[in-house]
Amino acid sequence: MAETPTSPTRFLEESAADTVRRGRPDLAAGTEAIRETLRTLSSSPGVYRMIDEAGAVLYVGKARNLKARVASYTAGLRLPRRLQRMVAQTRSMEVVVTGSEAEALLLEAQLIKRFRPPFNVLLRDDKSFPFIALDEGHPFPRLAKHRGAKRAKTTYYGPFASAGSVTRTLTALQKLFLLRSCTDSFFANRTRPCLLFQIRRCSAPCVGRIDPAGYAELVSDAKAFLSGRSQAVQRKLASAMQAAAAAQDYELAAVFRDRLRALTFIQGTQAIHAGDTRLDADVIALARREGLTCIQVFFIRQGQNWGHRALFPAHAGEVEEAQVLTAFLGQFYADLPPPRLLLLDRTLEEAGTLAEALATRAGRAVELRTPQRGQLRRLVDQASRNAAEAIDRRLAVTGTQARQLAALGELLGLEQPPRRIEIYDNSHIQGSNMLGAMVVADSGGFVKAGYRKFNRKGDFRPGDDFAMMREMLTRRFQRLIDGAGPGASDGEDWPDLLLIDGGRGQVSAARAVLEALGLEDMAVLGIAKGPDRNAGREVLHLPDGREHTLPPNDPLLFFLQRLRDEAHRFAIGAHRQKRARAAVASSLDEVPGIGPARKKALLMHFGTARAVRAASLEDLLKAPGISRATAEAIHAHFHPVR
Repeated sequence: MAETPTSPTRFLEESAADTVRRGRPDLAAGTEAIRETLRTLSSSPGVYRMIDEAGAVLYVGKARNLKARVASYTAGLRLPRRLQRMVAQTRSMEVVVTGSEAEALLLEAQLIKRFRPPFNVLLRDDKSFPFIALDEGHPFPRLAKHRGAKRAKTTYYGPFASAGSVTRTLTALQKLFLLRSCTDSFFANRTRPCLLFQIRRCSAPCVGRIDPAGYAELVSDAKAFLSGRSQAVQRKLASAMQAAAAAQDYELAAVFRDRLRALTFIQGTQAIHAGDTRLDADVIALARREGLTCIQVFFIRQGQNWGHRALFPAHAGEVEEAQVLTAFLGQFYADLPPPRLLLLDRTLEEAGTLAEALATRAGRAVELRTPQRGQLRRLVDQASRNAAEAIDRRLAVTGTQARQLAALGELLGLEQPPRRIEIYDNSHIQGSNMLGAMVVADSGGFVKAGYRKFNRKGDFRPGDDFAMMREMLTRRFQRLIDGAGPGASDGEDWPDLLLIDGGRGQVSAARAVLEALGLEDMAVLGIAKGPDRNAGREVLHLPDGREHTLPPNDPLLFFLQRLRDEAHRFAIGAHRQKRARAAVASSLDEVPGIGPARKKALLMHFGTARAVRAASLEDLLKAPGISRATAEAIHAHFHPVR
């Protein structure tokens, strides 16, 4: 008897049910874990965390109604594929009840920043934005670039999009206002003006070339300019230049002329034609194409454009654009103070909650607006165009990178192109301050968050590059093995290829480490400089032991050179930092219980670390802030009982 044909719809339904019964036991287990949490949930607002079997946080979410929101994850195969994968890995949940949805949003952003869950939309670039800081706690305030925590008695202007935009602005501001940029210690020890005074970029208050009243006037002008009152500063400088010229003091008139030129330069480079010199806003637009999402942010303060940044959030491909932008705003302003106005390219469903949360964080009102016409709409359209163009540039780079990865996989005989490449290099000067460095690259370029430094810890001869390579790789892969093997929730940290800056010896050292750890299948490629260390004649040491040389103009060679050079740059930079710290290191740093404050007190009292080492217990007790217990600890450290 012939079988009755199964309809396509019936076939899909039976396949889905069979998948639940046989092929997707994890989904059922995850759903049961969520139902277990539901039994004790209330309808209050709050934040929930989904946790996998290893205890890692998979997802952080907020809800106006926790019970209703968490219950939505029990829909099984009716969930989107992304949520099915997340539920299948879930084994427990943690919940925090909050007083309001705005509080939940603030807590959600903090937890996402802390745990970096793989199913949340994440900001790839966590680097803090620079500000211009005016330190008013000093009689002669200093104007300088600043990152990090805010200090008392300091006024901050920003944020700026990049360190380069701050540096350019500071250079022009130095020419315009002649404010000092040196540190307080440098300022206190000057006996004659430095070079900046000679090139008319500082008024030399350190040696009395300007009195406090005159310097205070410059500070006032700088604050007026940075607060958006540049026209008043321009009129004042123009009037002073004309008065100096009328008095035939042409040298002074030339000084004011140069300052006016600097002012014109800043106005020209920062002009955005906002139509309102009081505009204080961030302009934010989102674009998406070919699976790539870009959010463009323009920083406008007092009508001046202080730069823009294109950000590419991770894990945003399967999330609706409005949800991506909402998640972005919560994380972006977790540490950055929001302006009074956010101009968005679309209306968000949670705009009211976002505005309330950001206002709580800023301590003042914050408005989210989607302009429909006029100059503000043109600003939003400009941000949208820049977001689309940033995607075009990223796709072009990614396409080129993908082609090079494919060519590299073919050269090495890999089953598929390498997804993640780790590049290793050493740096030292005749064995001193030795360290190793690792940089990471994938199809999107260099992954700065994955860079690592390895200080020498092993007992081997300083300058032994092979031993340093063995130690670095042992520590790196032993940590991965101890944490979780390939295929675990953090398996994305495992590389597909190791690129070693070195020849046969370095590659052999790397392979020996991998074999000892049971990782014989890991691909290793060495890149060594060619004859006379000429770039373009590098020798590649392949995994099977063969040597290979690419043509000088081969794009794959340029790609490998760029990877090698980035590792070299990072290693040298880390080595210079270590060498600089060693140059100012003190023997007091080795004394237990002596922190920066006590170290400073001892040096101020005795003058040098050598004098501290030679001091008696009675002399140590005379130093300010040094108790008997501390004095005894210092004396015992430098005078151990034999």
